Amino acid sequence: MCRRSAALLAVSALILGGCSSTGSEGGGGGSSAAGKVTVEWWNIGTTEPLKTVYATAVKDFEALHPNITIKNVATENDAYKSKLTTLTQSGKAPQIFHTWGGGVLKQQVDAGLVKDISSEAAPWLSTFTDASLAAYQFDGKTYAVPYDIGMVGFWYNKALFKKAGIEEPPGTWTQLLDDVKKLKAAGITPIALAGKAKWPGHYYWAYLAMRIGGLPALQKAGTDKNFNTPDFVAAGQKVKELADLQPFQRGFLGADYDKPGGQAATMGNGKAAMELMGQWAPAVEKSSGKGIGDDLGFFPFPAVEGGKGTVTEAFGGGGGFALGADAPPEAVEFLKFLTSDAEHRKAVGSGGVLPVLKGEEDAATDPNLSVVAKNLASATGFQLYLDQAYPPAVGQEVNDSVAELIAGTKTPDQVTQAITETAKSE
Repeated sequence: MCRRSAALLAVSALILGGCSSTGSEGGGGGSSAAGKVTVEWWNIGTTEPLKTVYATAVKDFEALHPNITIKNVATENDAYKSKLTTLTQSGKAPQIFHTWGGGVLKQQVDAGLVKDISSEAAPWLSTFTDASLAAYQFDGKTYAVPYDIGMVGFWYNKALFKKAGIEEPPGTWTQLLDDVKKLKAAGITPIALAGKAKWPGHYYWAYLAMRIGGLPALQKAGTDKNFNTPDFVAAGQKVKELADLQPFQRGFLGADYDKPGGQAATMGNGKAAMELMGQWAPAVEKSSGKGIGDDLGFFPFPAVEGGKGTVTEAFGGGGGFALGADAPPEAVEFLKFLTSDAEHRKAVGSGGVLPVLKGEEDAATDPNLSVVAKNLASATGFQLYLDQAYPPAVGQEVNDSVAELIAGTKTPDQVTQAITETAKSE
C-alpha cells in the first residue's frame, strides 16, 4: 500500500515489555496460559483492499496456529510514522513492523533494534525476486521480507485530458507544463497534491534530479553529502517552474494524502487531472474517493530535455516487514505464512500490491498494476525514495525543504543548502 515518508520512521518500534496476557499496545505479547503467544503486528493496512487482505490473513493463520494470536495494529500512514518514531526513542523495536527499507532500516539495524532473519528465513528467501529483497539487505544479511514493490509515476484522468484537448500523455517536461496550461484553460485542476503530508512533493524534486543529473548524481550526493550542485539546483528550478503555474487544487498546502478531501480523494473523485504517486494510487483513490474506473491511466515521469537521465529510469520502492530484535519464533512463522505463494497471491490478486515472489506475475490481473509492472520490467535503472535511501534526518530535510519550495517560502538554492547542511551533520 502507500508509503510514505520513511524519513519520519527514524529508529522506531513497539515497546517490548514482559509477558502480557492481553498483548496490549507497547507490550511484547506473551502468554496467559502455557503455549499461548500473542504477537503484535504493526502495519499501515487501513484502506482497502489491504485492510481486508490483512484481516483475513490473520484469521486464517490463527486457524492454523490456535496457540498464536496476532494482534493486528493498523495505523494510518503518516500517523504510523510519527507513532513509530516516538516509540523508537525508547531504544526498542516492534515485534513485527512495516518498513520501507533503505537508510531508515539500516539505522535501525545499526542501533541493534532489528532481528537478522538471514538464517530463520533462509528456507524461503530464495522465493523472492532479487529486486524486491535489495532494500532490506545489508552486508550480506537480511533484516526484512518484502511484501510489495513498485514505482512512482503520473496517474491521470483520461476524460479530463480529452476535455482539455490533450490527445496523449506528455513525454517531456515542456509538454507536461504545456498540458498543465491547457487543463487550467479548460477550467480543470491539473494536479492533486498532499501539501501537508510533504512526502508526495519530494517525488517531483527527486524525479527531476534523476532526469537532469542521472542516477549517478543522486548516488554521489548521498556518498559525498553534497547537494549543492548545478543538477540539484536545476531540479529545484523546475519544481518552482511548475509551482508558479499554480497547478494544484485549492487548499493543497493543508491537504493530507489518504484522508477525506486529500490528494487521493481529489483524484479519485475526478476533481483533478493528475497525481504523481506510487502503484498503490488506484486502490487508495477508490478507498478515499469514488475511483474513476476505466478513465484512469498511467504514464512515467517525463524526460527533461538535455538531461543526463532517461525516462526508463524508475523511482520508487516497496514495503515489507521487519522483526524487532527480541521477536519470538512465532513472529517469523507469521511472516513465512504472510509471504507464502498461496497467501501473497491473494494480496496481488486484490490489486493491493505488486508481485515480489518469483513466478507470481500472473496473479497481477489488475490492468493498472500490470502497466506499472511492465514499466518496472523494462526499467534501465532504479532509485529508492530519497527519504528512504538517505539517513532519516536527510530524508526529512528533503521533504521539508521541497515542501517549502512548492509553497514559495524557499528558493532552489536554499533547498540544496539546507539538505547539504543536514547531510554533513549526520
